[in-house]
Amino acid sequence: MAGAPNRVFIARLAGVAVLDPNGDRVGRVRDVVVTLRMARQPPRVLGMVVEVQPRRRVFVPMGRVTSIDVGAVLITGAVNLRRFDKRPGETLVIGELLDRRVQLVEDGVDVPVVDVGMEQTRTRDWLVTRVAVSVGGGNFRRRGEVRTLAWDGVTGFTLAEDVQGAANLLAAFDQLRAADLANVLHELSAKRRGEVAAALDIERLADVLEELPEDDQIEILAKLSDERAGDVLEEMAPDDAADLLNELPADERERLLELMEPDEAEPVRRLLSYSDDTAGGMMTTEPIILSPDASVAEALARVRSPEVSPALATQVYVVRPPTETPTGRYLGIAHIQRLLREVPSSLVSAVIDTDIAPLSPATALSGVTSYLATYNLVAVPVVDEANHLLGAVSVDDVLDHLLPADWRDRDRDAEDVARGA
Repeated sequence: MAGAPNRVFIARLAGVAVLDPNGDRVGRVRDVVVTLRMARQPPRVLGMVVEVQPRRRVFVPMGRVTSIDVGAVLITGAVNLRRFDKRPGETLVIGELLDRRVQLVEDGVDVPVVDVGMEQTRTRDWLVTRVAVSVGGGNFRRRGEVRTLAWDGVTGFTLAEDVQGAANLLAAFDQLRAADLANVLHELSAKRRGEVAAALDIERLADVLEELPEDDQIEILAKLSDERAGDVLEEMAPDDAADLLNELPADERERLLELMEPDEAEPVRRLLSYSDDTAGGMMTTEPIILSPDASVAEALARVRSPEVSPALATQVYVVRPPTETPTGRYLGIAHIQRLLREVPSSLVSAVIDTDIAPLSPATALSGVTSYLATYNLVAVPVVDEANHLLGAVSVDDVLDHLLPADWRDRDRDAEDVARGA
């Protein structure tokens, strides 16, 4: 294979661009599919799992791979866009083999797998021939010496794994956005999802949970300790935490709310008091809010925060103190386009739009949708009867409620994924 190295370590392929013969990007490598064989024979590499837009994982046979270079995998032929479904007997290297504990043949020492190397044979087949393991690590701070051994230098890959960990899998996907990591987790087994969730820090786990289907959210939350569950719910956006808790039985919902700090649980309780298909049930209680004496420069600084979603970053809501929801009297909206045209030292109160009437928390989903469409908005404020700002509904909140609950899986094809050349 012209341009292919003698040996490729698979964890290093995670996220690498996949290019067609014209050099156009097809997607990114997410995993490699192998079939394990008995008697310590090197596994055969079947192909790569490639993520194409929009977040669809497809299968590319190794016979289509023409070159593996630094930073790119080149393929030939048309890509079958049927969603990848792992068949019985197939194994995902990154998702299932990394962090697996195996035994050294030479002395029986138990060691974790750090990476796996594959090579192309004279017959142009690809085989897994090398295993990188960590030897001598005492704890999570001390990884140990990494040794690369022949495949038959270790045993245990074909045995069931009760406790696996997830450090090396997470290292392979360290740069993924939360939504993309959630997509990876969704494709893993329930056991593996639990291991990954246990290894993620609280903030990262909260971000990922917000992007997962409800069934996965509930499954993961149920496996967390009480303290960790409370911390994760506190770290989640209140509207996302409320949506998750709303799927649980009332007694379990209350138990989890009690695990949260009272000031963190209060906005979640408030959201739970509204019907799920109303502005109050959909809104976030943490839009960008400023008092009228704030400057345009301060407003722009808040808009630039990477923690603010693009939809909410288009508007700044100006209110009388207090500026925590429910706020003082709502005054109006400062639009991002207007802020960008103003002198930074000027006050936001001088540029607010008072023509857009806020919504009531009782406004039905259909009313919210029509309002956003009529006025070409991506977010709209929600106020109570006393004109106190309660939150804001953004277009992504509306989409979450318009799309079917299983929208992430609706495009799955009922047929098996083609594996042919």
